[in-house]
Amino acid sequence: MYIWIIFIAVAIASFAIQASLNSKFKKYSKIPVGLTGREVAYKMLQANGITDVKVISTPGQLTDHYNPTNKTVNLSEGVYNSANVAAAAVAAHECGHAVQHAHAYAPLKMRSSLVPVVNFASKWMQWLLLAGIIFVESFPYLLLAGIILFATTTLFSFITLPVEIDASRRALAWLSNAGITNYSTQGPARDALKTAAYTYVIAALGSLASLIYYIMIFTGRRN
Repeated sequence: MYIWIIFIAVAIASFAIQASLNSKFKKYSKIPVGLTGREVAYKMLQANGITDVKVISTPGQLTDHYNPTNKTVNLSEGVYNSANVAAAAVAAHECGHAVQHAHAYAPLKMRSSLVPVVNFASKWMQWLLLAGIIFVESFPYLLLAGIILFATTTLFSFITLPVEIDASRRALAWLSNAGITNYSTQGPARDALKTAAYTYVIAALGSLASLIYYIMIFTGRRN
């Protein structure tokens, strides 16, 4: 009973935070700054002595990310070409990941090392969990295998939290020190990144709740 209450609470919170993020991004996209997202990104990379990372435009909205494999800061079209607080905050945040990579930030290294495992787990865990639940009485270890794979994705979600929070911290400090934001625009930049961070918190909690649910099914059968 309690696990379903948690599921519902997480779903409602996830919907509310995503709606808030979209609303704030739209709101703060109307507050101008002097540089486009692309220019902010290159300026921050240069300030940190990073010369081997490219900044490229990627399709979609809020699809921004840093790819440590090919060392690219990928900015969505609305961030790449726009000169506003939201774009500057997002661009600086993604460059924060590039700075983490350059400085061998431990949680980022750990998360990157888990990517192949998580990719494998994401491909097979749903099938194992489904088969495990259907055949829980006769083949319980199918479910256990699915739980183990799912646990790696949950671990990945929680390791992501300090990575994202630290990238935002680096971004906000640099934006202020570089004069990209001032007393009137630093607050909106911080608010936008804080709301974005909440999406990762909710995702991690949702993953943990699901993991507990599958464990309860497995242990319930064994008891």
